[in-house]
Amino acid sequence: MADPHPITGRLFDSPVPPGTGWPGDPADASTPVARTPAGVARLARTRDLAELDARVSVCSACPRLVAWREEVATTGRRAAFADQPYWGRPAFSLGPVDAPIYLMGLAPAANGSNRTGRVFTGDKSSDWLWAGLHRAGLATRGSSEAAGDGTEPISIRIGGAVRCAPPGNLPTTAEKTTCRPWITRELELLPELRVILALGGIAWTTALQVARASGWTVPRPARRFGHGAEAALARPNGTPVTLLGSYHTSQYNTSTGVMTVEMLDAVLARAKELAGLD
Repeated sequence: MADPHPITGRLFDSPVPPGTGWPGDPADASTPVARTPAGVARLARTRDLAELDARVSVCSACPRLVAWREEVATTGRRAAFADQPYWGRPAFSLGPVDAPIYLMGLAPAANGSNRTGRVFTGDKSSDWLWAGLHRAGLATRGSSEAAGDGTEPISIRIGGAVRCAPPGNLPTTAEKTTCRPWITRELELLPELRVILALGGIAWTTALQVARASGWTVPRPARRFGHGAEAALARPNGTPVTLLGSYHTSQYNTSTGVMTVEMLDAVLARAKELAGLD
């Protein structure tokens, strides 16, 4: 049964088939689908960032994640969103190709990005993040509830270490490894990248793994993750990139004071400074 999109009112099935009019959907029915780890590695080799986003958005290489994201989208919807269609596909990145800052999270939330089809959208974690980005001048609005709501990042691109919602918010080591070629290629296609802002320890570790695999200069021993931690990296062409750590804006962290508004504002200000935006 189709349900109306909360912004456009257009009816969509859940999960949403590619190319059916969902706001911002980068894929269509002809977009190639990765169904194995080898398929991810092969399809990630595109030279076009928009095509990479499209291929990410239809990836089906991890059977457990595919089953979970589609189960949530059909029979496991949260009651508050039962009358909405669920994207039920991988969450592709958001933001301009010339962004000097890349914000890397962990993975979509089952009833957040897995529902909205937009990274860091539709849950309390995203409310904190977009409010902070807006205060920092890095977003057009201070909240994002749904695809097509008009909120856009400024000078920052936002993505995740894993692109599908995992059960219990915990992707397996194999799933993280399978997904890694997507973000590896994405970072290679960002010519102005100067800062990777890692939200949480998994994002920090993923960034270091990607940098090593891409032939970047990485300090040894590697700096341990922490809020405000910095590691000086360099791309193969010598361009410096700073890896900057931040605690995640998860509901647990923000409700317990592990992450505060002041901490978020400070780390975003540091990211802008390192990127030369101030």
